[in-house]
Amino acid sequence: MKKQKTLVYKCSTCGHEEVKWLGRCPDCGEWNTFVETSAGQGSGRLVEGQRVPATSLPLSSIDADAGSRISSGIDELDRVLGGGIMKRSAILIGGEPGIGKSTLLLQSAASAETNGRVLYVSAEESAGQVRMRADRLGIKGERIELCCTGRLEDIEAIMDAVKPVIIVADSVQTLHSDEAGLTPGTVNQMKYCSYSLISWVKEHDAALFLVAHVTKDGSISGPKTLEHMVDTVIYFEQSDGDCRFLRATKNRFGSVDEIGIFTMGEQGLSAVEDPSFLFLVRREGELPPGVATAAVLEGTRPLLVEIQALTVPAKGAMSRVFSDRLDSARVARVAATLEKHLSLRLSDQDLYVNMAGGIRITEVGVELALACALYSARTGLPIPARVAIAGELSLTGEVRPVQRIAARIKTSANLGFDTFLGPQSESLDMPDKAVGDIKAAIKALFSDEKRS
Repeated sequence: MKKQKTLVYKCSTCGHEEVKWLGRCPDCGEWNTFVETSAGQGSGRLVEGQRVPATSLPLSSIDADAGSRISSGIDELDRVLGGGIMKRSAILIGGEPGIGKSTLLLQSAASAETNGRVLYVSAEESAGQVRMRADRLGIKGERIELCCTGRLEDIEAIMDAVKPVIIVADSVQTLHSDEAGLTPGTVNQMKYCSYSLISWVKEHDAALFLVAHVTKDGSISGPKTLEHMVDTVIYFEQSDGDCRFLRATKNRFGSVDEIGIFTMGEQGLSAVEDPSFLFLVRREGELPPGVATAAVLEGTRPLLVEIQALTVPAKGAMSRVFSDRLDSARVARVAATLEKHLSLRLSDQDLYVNMAGGIRITEVGVELALACALYSARTGLPIPARVAIAGELSLTGEVRPVQRIAARIKTSANLGFDTFLGPQSESLDMPDKAVGDIKAAIKALFSDEKRS
């Protein structure tokens, strides 16, 4: 009898299969991308060497506990993840080199509230280097299994033997498989290896962390497909000091508005549970011109942040906006609103805006405080001390309501601020400085001591 053919040619770009080699893929149109690989043995998933066909179940018959979470043991990480590590999920975490990605995941592997094993795959460091970091962090790691290889087939064999509950792959750019070509680090290698690991954790009730490198502009290196394949995408950011900020840009099981705050020290990363005074500058007496305190909302947590503004005559024919931690387009829009409704000339000024502590703010409630800081910087009139400000500023000059205004007022009062400047609200008994537009806000701040 004629021997059955067990080899096919698969396109390394799109995965299209042919029974014979072709120079150009008929599906994606790429040239010289077909590689020889083993043919599939039918549909379904492989369990203990047996091919199990795919089946369906009624939604009402599925156990709700199958989607339960595992606490990472780090409250700030759990906050960003939406309450903990979701089982059968894949989490992609990226950040600048040396920011603390490996340190965070090693600490989480040691403190995770689970009785199962944790597999730490390190393809960039040796076993001795990982042990040195663990000793420095005070991690004993009795339940942590260490694997120092990037070859997918070896990693899968270890996963089948250990049956870990949490898997950390550091990093995804160093993973490679014989089935995905001969060159490590290619787009196809990252996609193939990531898909294999994600499929394993979804079939074995585990969770996966993938560490990713970033490009010079701060985005995750590699194909954008990686971010679509995983359930959660987290970025690790660094301020000018020792603060680290953890943000989620994608989260299928929680909010993307939450932020985790850490400080880096000799003992590794420490969670900042109460960042109330972290972004405020302690001063005695009056504030300098151009400084305002904004009551912003990061997820469910109110924060008080100091905004610093500076205006100087433009050095060229056109004015420019310099703002790293606040969107430059937002600064320009608020400046245009001030110039239109207060006749405050800012079009011939270069605008500099800074956030104390290096935190990046995206919430709309910062706009009224930004407007007051720009007005103070341009006129040289300082804003009265112990005043917290929050509100959204429209193009018509109106101060619009913001979310959780009561929580912002309470946080401000707990930190010693005796006045809160914000939008008018019918459902809340506001302080005496409730305003409806930017003119009323400026008058409320600067009219007490002949500051017109």
